[in-house]
Amino acid sequence: MANFYTQHIFPSLVEWTMAGEPFRTYRRQLLTEATGEVLEIGFGTGLNLPHYGDRLRSLTLVDPNQGMQALAQARIAAAPFPVKVYQMGGEALPLEDASVDCVVSTWTLCSIAAVDQAMGEIHRVLRSGGRFLFLEHGLSDRPDVQRWQHRLTPIQRVIADGCHLDRNMGSLVERWFDRVEVDRFEAENLPAIVGTLYRGIATKA
Repeated sequence: MANFYTQHIFPSLVEWTMAGEPFRTYRRQLLTEATGEVLEIGFGTGLNLPHYGDRLRSLTLVDPNQGMQALAQARIAAAPFPVKVYQMGGEALPLEDASVDCVVSTWTLCSIAAVDQAMGEIHRVLRSGGRFLFLEHGLSDRPDVQRWQHRLTPIQRVIADGCHLDRNMGSLVERWFDRVEVDRFEAENLPAIVGTLYRGIATKA
């Protein structure tokens, strides 16, 4: 039953909740920075694909959920650049060291169990001067919101395929990159418990 929910129901919920505004605007603002050979981890139902600009040479997509990929097929087919897809997580990427110009993660780091291992892989595959573009939800800077995020994370992990509400995404990225620009803000029309967002760019030395 759990596998049926993860593969069939949860992908449709993601598509329904994450396709509209303000998420569309946030995606577009971030992805204008993506250039060259790009890797996206946790691409889900492919909602980022229409927002990549014309400076991509190729795109590699990684996601472990087969149900997500099924919903993404039409967007993948419509992409104006070469796309390669791998059904796997971000903890062991099938790429050579220093092989991509840019890595993208949107609403993904919250759900990776071995998230530090995935961050190490992101750093490994980036070329020198390459950039990690991220848009994630996570820990609020408000103590009252933090308390509820900690309380509700065990429930959230069950209903949202491992998602944590209380990860400090800025600190997580800064453990791997020396040059990090990050903006933490609250999304429009969303409670801060789920709508505290981190948008940033980390550059590999």
